[in-house]
Amino acid sequence: MTKRALYLAAYDVSSPSRLRAALALVRAYATGGQKSVHEVFLTPAERHGLLHDMALLLDEREDRFLLLRLDARGRVHTLGQGAEPCDPDLFYMG
Repeated sequence: MTKRALYLAAYDVSSPSRLRAALALVRAYATGGQKSVHEVFLTPAERHGLLHDMALLLDEREDRFLLLRLDARGRVHTLGQGAEPCDPDLFYMG
């Protein structure tokens, strides 16, 4: 089984229609997040697909997208009632 890595996906999109499309695209992969920053667990193939699809969606002159891989050795800190992320055996995307 391919190991997933934890990323933060963040975007700044100027057009409301592209913003809605970017939100829908990232939420298809997201396990959590707020507004325009989301936690995503990705395999290398999913990472490639997300970057490819986002590049087709965004206007490179006006919009920005950041996909930041988080160090798996780092300690997770949560506030409130959050739970530490884990890499489950099964991951449903649908």
